[in-house]
Amino acid sequence: YCRKKLNGGNTMQQVISGAMLLLKLASLYFLVVALFALKKPKPIPRANPNMRFACVIAARNEERVIGGLIESLLRQTYPKALFDIYVMPNNCTDHTALAAIRAGAQVLRPEGEIRCKGDALHEVFETLLKKDYDAFCVFDADNFVDPAFLSRMNDAFCAGAKAAKGAMRVKNPEDSPLCACYGLYFTCFDFFFSRARMNCGLSSKLVGTGFAVHRSVLEKSHGWNSVTIAEDAEFAAYLAETGTRVWFVPEAVTYDEAPTSVLVSLRQRRRWSSGVMDVAQAQLGSLACGVFDEGGLRALDMLAMLTQPFCQAASFFLGCALVLVQSNAAQTIALLPLGLAGGFLTMTMFACLLSKIQGGRYNWRAILLFPLFMASWLPLNLVSLLFRIRVWREIEHGKPAIPAVKRQLFQKAEF
Repeated sequence: YCRKKLNGGNTMQQVISGAMLLLKLASLYFLVVALFALKKPKPIPRANPNMRFACVIAARNEERVIGGLIESLLRQTYPKALFDIYVMPNNCTDHTALAAIRAGAQVLRPEGEIRCKGDALHEVFETLLKKDYDAFCVFDADNFVDPAFLSRMNDAFCAGAKAAKGAMRVKNPEDSPLCACYGLYFTCFDFFFSRARMNCGLSSKLVGTGFAVHRSVLEKSHGWNSVTIAEDAEFAAYLAETGTRVWFVPEAVTYDEAPTSVLVSLRQRRRWSSGVMDVAQAQLGSLACGVFDEGGLRALDMLAMLTQPFCQAASFFLGCALVLVQSNAAQTIALLPLGLAGGFLTMTMFACLLSKIQGGRYNWRAILLFPLFMASWLPLNLVSLLFRIRVWREIEHGKPAIPAVKRQLFQKAEF
């Protein structure tokens, strides 16, 4: 009887170990792709101003910050005759619309119910696709934009891009170490995801601000038709399914405001995690079909990115199960602090690398906090796996950036 129990335990241990090995191989894929970031990307050739842009901002209670974004757009080096700024205020209880008009933007009024940013973008593009714009740039209301943003996007579209994503920076990195962690996080994705994928023919990671899309893409998709609260991931999945490559434009820089509160940060990132999981479940079949159709490797890469939260949760549960079926479980648990210390050290060294990529602008507090920031994704993914957020809630903003901070925002991207 004891021999049978022992053999059964060994069999279960082998099954769990095999499953964990498969998940580690999936992680190895991201490592291999990330190595392409070490190659210097081919520069996008400069082009004369040619594209006519519409800059689009969906805003909910953004009176305090929207003026700064519009001001930065009006300071573009691109000819003012070739771009317009549109704001879609929705569900506002403040004077967002008035602030946008005073700053120099045109205001669009929603005609239907707006539940989230995706609904607002749907109405915006229903209106703007009737006008003669060549491409559309989407921003969050709390952003600032580098003066060369539209010029560099013009270069990309003139070179053949149909969708493009610029680099991300944090607008308020000195407000708290948590804000600086967001800066390191953005650098990680810009360098090891977007730059790497640009070098190997895949698509840049598209997030909900600082991106541009050609009108032909929106005409093909009949406008913007997302249904989840992760409208950016849903649109990125559509682009991957149809094989539309998202170019990475490192000199088109957007500065995003990071939350200073840990609770606000957790709420924000839980919404991201929940939305990505919903998109993964909704788009899994179409992306799998896209692998063998128009999407090819780009659809496969998007499948890998969308299933990351599920893989992380599965790795945690399998790791717990492996400890339970092992005969030396007590010894394994005793070694756990050593493993955690090793992981913390490795992630701290990685944070130092990210800081160096950004010219060493992040201090030691942010570098030491970064491993905890990244580790916090695990409980967020576990909670989102069981309890999804499907209602969009606005993020409270801090104080508007002071002039001294604004001057720092227009530094060149270093990718």
